[in-house]
Amino acid sequence: MNMDLYCVMGHPVQHSRSPWIHARFAELTGQHLHYGKRLIPLDNFAQSLREFMTDTTGTARGCNITVPFKFEAAALASRVSARAKLAGAANILSFTLQGIDADNTDGIGLVNDIQRNAGVALAGRDVLLIGAGGAAAGVLGPLIEARPARIAIANRTHHKALALAERHRALALLQDTELHTPYLKGLAGHFDVIINATASSLGGAGVPIPASALKPGALACDLMYGPAANSFMTWALEHGAVPRDGLGMLVEQAAEAFLIWRGVRPPSPQVLAELRAMME
Repeated sequence: MNMDLYCVMGHPVQHSRSPWIHARFAELTGQHLHYGKRLIPLDNFAQSLREFMTDTTGTARGCNITVPFKFEAAALASRVSARAKLAGAANILSFTLQGIDADNTDGIGLVNDIQRNAGVALAGRDVLLIGAGGAAAGVLGPLIEARPARIAIANRTHHKALALAERHRALALLQDTELHTPYLKGLAGHFDVIINATASSLGGAGVPIPASALKPGALACDLMYGPAANSFMTWALEHGAVPRDGLGMLVEQAAEAFLIWRGVRPPSPQVLAELRAMME
């Protein structure tokens, strides 16, 4: 039987949990596919994508894209979804008779993890998004669509926060969500949900906001998981917040990709619980 092929492409990629996640999704939903991972040379994404699409071991159906190729992936696509256009980046490609379709499931993955798995409704809440790079751009649109009362975007380089907010201004008006761009230094205010979309933990720079930003019992999410999220998680716990890493977002964005590719929604909460148990 000709096998449907999927993979994750990135640099680095050896640490990726995506092959295990998608294999487990396939097992639980009775889908037959093979999902691998490909380390892509930094200057050779387009050629590497073509090589995967013409793989003779099966039929390439799609791939996940991770750093640093999400912007390039969107630019190479024949069709780009509205949320990928807004983000300016794609983390999922689907191969069809019409060409390459690009989408971005990072943001809806985060929203689903916060609302479904963490049990925190975003509607009417005050949200702080730390960062204005690719990770923040990938999640801001779906965050707005969850209709919080306010979203503050704070970034070390203030003009990047302003540009990100301006790109999402029309969507925020439609959803009746206020967008603010406070300066990161001297940040004031108290927030129900704080999302760290920076790499501050990796660089050992510490948490770039004061603890006063946390409302009592606030949810504090880091988009990273594993050791990379530890310092932010520890900081949140020490200051009375509920810490959450990015593992749930990883599984939920994969579930959205699986749904797009296979037309079946996998049991993501079960797979998340199994993955957490494996990593303990």
